[in-house]
Amino acid sequence: MNEVEQTVRFSEIRYAQCWEDADVLREGLNIQPGEHCLSIASAGDNTLALLLDDPAEITAVDFSPAQLACLELRIAAYRHLDHAALLELIGSRPSTRRQQLYQSCRECLSDSTRTFWDAHAPEIEAGIGSAGKFERYFASFRKYILPLIHGPKTVNCILRPQDSEARKTFYDQHWNSLRWRALFRIFFSRKVMGRLGRDPAFFKHVEGSVADRILARTRHALRELDPSENPYLYWILKGTHGEALPCALREENFECIRTRVDRVRLIQGGVENALDQKYDRYNLSDLFEYLSPAESRTLLEKLAGHGVPGGRLFYWNMLAPRSAPSDLQSRLKTLPLGENLLKKDKAWFYSRIVVEEIQG
Repeated sequence: MNEVEQTVRFSEIRYAQCWEDADVLREGLNIQPGEHCLSIASAGDNTLALLLDDPAEITAVDFSPAQLACLELRIAAYRHLDHAALLELIGSRPSTRRQQLYQSCRECLSDSTRTFWDAHAPEIEAGIGSAGKFERYFASFRKYILPLIHGPKTVNCILRPQDSEARKTFYDQHWNSLRWRALFRIFFSRKVMGRLGRDPAFFKHVEGSVADRILARTRHALRELDPSENPYLYWILKGTHGEALPCALREENFECIRTRVDRVRLIQGGVENALDQKYDRYNLSDLFEYLSPAESRTLLEKLAGHGVPGGRLFYWNMLAPRSAPSDLQSRLKTLPLGENLLKKDKAWFYSRIVVEEIQG
């Protein structure tokens, strides 16, 4: 049992959405038809997005039964709802019938997942994509902090399509105020984020200013990337999705995912609990963020041993730098494409993307 398992409560929904960009994940993993994948479940969006690349099976693993309940309800929604209704249930679109939509999915849920969601009626009414601690953290920022910085007109302007120069000018002249920087540093500090957003244990291995590093990455998202095409930014600022949607929720991907959801198997526990077979691809989320260097090394060795030569590991670093050390490069070779993927990563708060190839 690692440090996170010992100190963090996993009975609540921490992430009701995957705050990681499935577009760069799919590009980096480069799944080939018929391959076997292991994926950190989280809320399920990115696990389902990987089905678009036609794997034979995806093993979704998570310590948290609440996170697995999020994925299981999504699977039921793909089976029993149409695309528009799925977006309503998530909260991407307005709805007055979310309980009715849930009832359409309820009977095909496992007993434990049905019991879990039956006890979360208010979260269903609000849209299941807003049900997590992390989403409530962003909602507090949106409700209490953002209005102290910018009015609705300015927020709408940052989200509208603009060419690169106009976008940078708007950020520099209208968005990047002293108040923006000051309140951002307070709200996204280690202390506040640990109390309201992530668990304090997740920052144990982080050194330096949390807020300054996230602020620098936010500048990149608002100036260098196109906010009008960023569903993660839109949700943070608006509490719903705009025209741009995460990969798994796009209409053109719906039917393909629907036909393949039976390829997902769910396992509760750590990644080690799912190492009952060989895997070609690993989506490891930001798992190593929470582990010590020694724990990270041990797990990387295990994953290499249960991987297929030529396969890949993909994971994010947010604040704690982690990757295969130099003496493991003969088994896990770090590929150079992570830097280019990071430049276009719409879930911009991460500092590094690591893609490693399993050596024969």
